[in-house]
Amino acid sequence: MARIELWNGDVCELEVDAIVNAANLSLWMSTGVGGAIKRAGGDSIEFAAVRQAPVPLGGAIVTTAGNLAARAVIHAVSLDRERRTSGPIIDAAVRSAMARAREMNATSIAFPALGTGVGGFPLEEAALVTVKAVREELPKASSIQHVIFAMRGAAAYQAFEAAIAATAHPGVPSTAPETQDSTPQVVA
Repeated sequence: MARIELWNGDVCELEVDAIVNAANLSLWMSTGVGGAIKRAGGDSIEFAAVRQAPVPLGGAIVTTAGNLAARAVIHAVSLDRERRTSGPIIDAAVRSAMARAREMNATSIAFPALGTGVGGFPLEEAALVTVKAVREELPKASSIQHVIFAMRGAAAYQAFEAAIAATAHPGVPSTAPETQDSTPQVVA
């Protein structure tokens, strides 16, 4: 069974097989999570992504992770041309990201909150959609042993903490996460 953790920190710092980028249709990485990934990992990530564009809403592609500690970046297209999103788009993007992780035999993957920054989607709803989709996809992904929800700030952390608790399966042990920054906590 995969371990699910909640982490208050920068997704770019994680040593995982794949980190997920909240991407737009063109895959340019100028703002939000994409901008942070590009600044930390280098332009080669964006160049590799743009060569694979366009990608439909809800789709996902894999690129190098450049200078990041991660092995790859999965660009989950969750923002339309106007940089907006919806629950069904986030759900499809998360499921596509999990499919790409399966294809690359990833054992670990880290997700930020998709569509809640520039996309303006409600944080609590995005958290619930994301966590539910990950939990539903995990049985299909036997290689994935570790999922981290990497959040920046108290509001995102609390929204994902509530979503993880709300979607936990009965009988699955969980520990209450601590509020200390930069320490992953097993939560379900």
